[in-house]
Amino acid sequence: MSITMDHVIEVTDETFEQTVIEGSAERPVIVDLWADWCGPCRTLGPMLEKVAGEREGAFVLAKVDVDNTTVGNALLQAVRSQSIPTVVAFREGQPVSMFIGAYPESEINRFVDSILPTETELEAREAEQAAESGDVDAAERGFRDVLNDDPENVDAGLGLAKLLIDRGAFDEAEPLVAKHVPAPEAEHLRARIDVHRWADEAGDGTLPTAKRLAASGDWAGALSGMIAALAEDRDTARAAMVTAFAVLGDDDPLVPEFRRRLAAALF
Repeated sequence: MSITMDHVIEVTDETFEQTVIEGSAERPVIVDLWADWCGPCRTLGPMLEKVAGEREGAFVLAKVDVDNTTVGNALLQAVRSQSIPTVVAFREGQPVSMFIGAYPESEINRFVDSILPTETELEAREAEQAAESGDVDAAERGFRDVLNDDPENVDAGLGLAKLLIDRGAFDEAEPLVAKHVPAPEAEHLRARIDVHRWADEAGDGTLPTAKRLAASGDWAGALSGMIAALAEDRDTARAAMVTAFAVLGDDDPLVPEFRRRLAAALF
């Protein structure tokens, strides 16, 4: 089968990761698992391609020949399908919906509609792009507009919260963050708020001193102090370290080092 449209792509074992997993972070990817010998596949495939053409790049159609790829059969097993055609939609690197068999074109369009981002999701993405480019005012307006229409929108809520935290409006950011815990980004932002408040931590003990060091940005000193504080208040010191790890993130070299030290101290 020869595919020529930019938004209809033949996928191999080597290109699946880039096209489907990474690509679905930019726009939805619909994977068509098919084979030459499959009669229903020959009916469904052209309809999927027609819909992809009509949608003009709103999604990518990834064609995976299960007879010539390992990843095709692995995906069938992962979604617990035992037949083809199987169609799996991906967003943000994860399968979000699927169907099995040769659906009519009207049902294919309904399926596509169900996995495409909503208008508010697209607006939130535009606001995120504005924030990434440094246009904070436009980003904030965009996030607030989305939240006016969709108060539960996660991307807009956390996007606005991050802008507020960056400029020191912690009290306004806190309810936006709390609404979306335990999402990883919400946990990170909540930890940033907690650490900011550690600057006012009272007391001269080991743990209060360590918390104030964290608030000042001395993370090595803070984490060392928290390790020492485990002997005095095991649970509270451990919780403080978990908060510190959430702020720093897994890529910070201090995190694996002090996770090991925490585990050794606890166990």
